[in-house]
Amino acid sequence: MEAGLVLKGTEVKSIRAGEAALTDGYITLRDEEAWLVGMYVKAYAQGSYMNHDERRDRKLLLHKKELRELDKAIDRKGMTIVPLKLYFKGGVAKLLIGLARGKKVADKRSTIKERDDQRDTDRSIKKMMGK
Repeated sequence: MEAGLVLKGTEVKSIRAGEAALTDGYITLRDEEAWLVGMYVKAYAQGSYMNHDERRDRKLLLHKKELRELDKAIDRKGMTIVPLKLYFKGGVAKLLIGLARGKKVADKRSTIKERDDQRDTDRSIKKMMGK
């Protein structure tokens, strides 16, 4: 789903310069409105006192029907709304959002085991190369 963003001028300039990160961001619904929480937008270098807070909550622009659809979707167990892509369309900032399901405990354990195994393998290779 595509959503518009309510941004300040310095935020738009920073995003155009590629100074934004969606990695920690997620979307929450409050008072029949969608909010993007945790997205990082670097302070604009020439922003002076008019600069924005780097991690402020940003309102998403969606139709009521889309908000109801998202609300129903996140009521299901383990579903979260996540930002996927930030881009400009016709000079306006847009955010591509999607539904994601969290990992189950067993999935988390297997991911941790794979990561530990990879780390051990890398260590042994490094040790062999050093000798």
